[in-house]
Amino acid sequence: MDGWMQILLTVFSSVLASSGLWAYITKRAEKKDLKTEMLIGLGHDRIIYLGMSYIDRGWITSDEYENLYEYLYKPYEKMGGNGSAKRIMNEVNELPIHKSQYKEKANHEDD
Repeated sequence: MDGWMQILLTVFSSVLASSGLWAYITKRAEKKDLKTEMLIGLGHDRIIYLGMSYIDRGWITSDEYENLYEYLYKPYEKMGGNGSAKRIMNEVNELPIHKSQYKEKANHEDD
């Protein structure tokens, strides 16, 4: 049994130390980094676009603010984004918040 453990340990060590394995791990890490960069870029673009449209309009609804802040800006910030998107969010935070204009349609099944 001791011989099998030595063989398994040797094989495991060889695979772990092989350049192919490390190249694979490095490539996966780079790919993940590129995806993260792309997500940050897309989040930045959307925050800037929406934020500027609300600033130009002069007000924001509570639903729009929740969407922008909770679902775009907070994840963007956690992923490492900052800069101009933060400045836009600071300006958006100063806007008056209007009641959301969305109204559910009445259920007319009883008609």
